[in-house]
Amino acid sequence: MQGPRPVVLSGPSGAGKSTLLKKLLKDYENIFGFSVSHTTRQPRPGEVNGKDYHFVTREQMQREIDAGEFIEHAEFSGNMYGTSKGAVQAVQAQNQICVLDVDIQGVRNIKRTELKPIYISVQPPSIEILEKRLRDRKTETEESLQKRLTAARVDLELSKEPGLFDRVIINDDLEKAYSELKEVLLEEIKKTEESRKS
Repeated sequence: MQGPRPVVLSGPSGAGKSTLLKKLLKDYENIFGFSVSHTTRQPRPGEVNGKDYHFVTREQMQREIDAGEFIEHAEFSGNMYGTSKGAVQAVQAQNQICVLDVDIQGVRNIKRTELKPIYISVQPPSIEILEKRLRDRKTETEESLQKRLTAARVDLELSKEPGLFDRVIINDDLEKAYSELKEVLLEEIKKTEESRKS
C-alpha cells in the first residue's frame, strides 16, 4: 500500500470521534480522506452509492471477503459492513491520509493485515458522561441507548489491552483532545504536505 499511513480511529458512540474528525477535516482540508465502507443494508433516504457506502449484495460482499479483498468486516443487526483494500488504496492514491472509523473488532482485524496504520482510541471520561452525551442527542430509544452503553463498557474494557492502540485520547475537553489528536498525526500531516509540494 503506497501513500501516507492510514489512521484507525476507534471508540464508543458518543466519545466524540465525529466531532474531532470534523475539526481535523476543516483545519486540514484535502489532507485526510475517508475510505468508503461496503454494506449489505439498503440505502437510507439521501444516501449515495459510492459516497456514503458501497451498497452491495450479501453474495457479492461474501465473495470479495473470501477473496481476501477486505481489511476488516463485521455484521450488525443482520447486515454486513466492511472496509475493502481498494477503498483505502483509492484514498491513498489521492495522496491523502486515509481515516478508518472502526469498532474494537475492526481494530483487531486490521492488526492481522499488512496495513500499518496509527491506532487511536477516543474515549469518554466516564460511562456516566457518555450516557449523558447520548441522552442529550435525543436520537436513541431507551433500548438502543442501553445497547450502546453495554457496547461502550465492553469497548472500554477491551481497549485497555496493552499495545492495541498507539494513543488513547480521553475526550473530557474538546480542545485538549483535539490538540492531542493533532500531535499524534502531525508527522503524517507534514509528510503528506511535503510530498504534495514535490
